Amino acid sequence: MDVISLYDYTGEMLRPWARFSKVNCYAYDIQHVGQSKRHGINYVHADLHDENTLEDIVCRHYGSAAIIFGFPVCTDLAVSGARHFANKAAADPLFQERAAQHAINVSLVAKALNVPYMVENPVSRLATLWRKPDHTFDPFEYGGYLSDSEAEHPRWPKYIAPRDAYSKRTCLWTGNGFIMPDERPVECEAYGRSRQWGKLGGKSAKTKNIRSATPRGFAKAVACANLPLLWT
Repeated sequence: MDVISLYDYTGEMLRPWARFSKVNCYAYDIQHVGQSKRHGINYVHADLHDENTLEDIVCRHYGSAAIIFGFPVCTDLAVSGARHFANKAAADPLFQERAAQHAINVSLVAKALNVPYMVENPVSRLATLWRKPDHTFDPFEYGGYLSDSEAEHPRWPKYIAPRDAYSKRTCLWTGNGFIMPDERPVECEAYGRSRQWGKLGGKSAKTKNIRSATPRGFAKAVACANLPLLWT
């Protein structure tokens, strides 16, 4: 079975799935160079704003896809950037409609493949331009899925609190049988003031990728909830 993650540079969403030999994991993102495989995950360069690319992905995974995740760019939609909306609208009156369509396209790919899907965005205009989110969560609400040995982040321990003990309100648009996992919360380090935002300012690709990386506890929770259903 193929587990597909679109707009995914870090591959964090796929790591719990990559442990299983029967699962083929694919992380598609424009930042990847060519195609490579690391730790059981295939990282593939893809311009996901190109409809032809999306059609190619459907053809490649038709009949083998099991579930799809999508993390479309939120820069033009997130309410945290609302102060820039007027200038962006002056340059392109349809800039938000275009951004929303990229998110909607993730669901259309999933429907073409007839598999469950999850589309992630922060609190944003997507709720108006598409539909209200089906679920919301903060990372600390799923930190309990991480064991003591998994507590410290293996890649960015300086920036991400152990066991995802931070808040970052996140919205999910789901469908086709996606199962939202039960919460296992841990104590939040400082609600509304995560260490990421204090240490990861600026616009560099590195800081954006770390800020947007899927919380490990949530990724593990989603795998726990959905993987058994895919094998029944």
